[in-house]
Amino acid sequence: MERTVLVLGGRSEIGVAVAERLAGRDADTVVLAARRAHDLDAETARVRAAGAVAETAEFDADDLAGHRPLLDEVLARHGRIDVAVVAFGILGDQARAETDAAHAAAIVHTDYLAQVHLLTELAQVLRAQGSGTLVVYSSVAGVRVRRANYVYGSAKAGLDGFASGLADALHGSGVRLVLIRPGFVIGRMTTGMSPAPLSSTSDQVADATVRAVRRGRGNADVWVPGALRLLFTALRLLPRPLWRRMPR
Repeated sequence: MERTVLVLGGRSEIGVAVAERLAGRDADTVVLAARRAHDLDAETARVRAAGAVAETAEFDADDLAGHRPLLDEVLARHGRIDVAVVAFGILGDQARAETDAAHAAAIVHTDYLAQVHLLTELAQVLRAQGSGTLVVYSSVAGVRVRRANYVYGSAKAGLDGFASGLADALHGSGVRLVLIRPGFVIGRMTTGMSPAPLSSTSDQVADATVRAVRRGRGNADVWVPGALRLLFTALRLLPRPLWRRMPR
């Protein structure tokens, strides 16, 4: 049976790295979905070199009405979706978002509302086929929201809660949900920013993601790096006057 991996955010460094690792062994076909899908030559070349057929599909995460037609298009071509990697998102500009309500709303729309809409559609598709894995990227920024990035952090907090609840709702359906909580990721999105303690690279996040996907048993919550789980257990207890002084 053909195995199909769909990466929603096909230009994402983490998404492409995950696709590259799943290609061949875990996927016969990888569909990279992104805006300007015609301009994904480098990404598709990496997937092909790793051993899978690479396809592209036009996808605008903010266009909610386009989510289900995209999934139906993939199903019509391949019959099923074995792994769906939801890898899109924006960091936004916190300083601008504090005074520009439209920018704040745009961050939350992409990082929370669009994700909720798409994950709800994906859950219906995977439930109907009785199997499959959903990969969702939360962030430690949402575990306890900080003053320094509260707009992005609040969107991730909402996504984390939604994904955790969805995982419980999917229990027993044959569908798994893998929730990844990275810390600061060194990459294109964070160019020009000083790395935070316990930072990771896109490749390290992808490695952790693929290990969890291949584990193949039940839902999973994965912190990258793992030491962040213990750190944030303690940071949740930090008094608020100290917490509000925390840097990014």
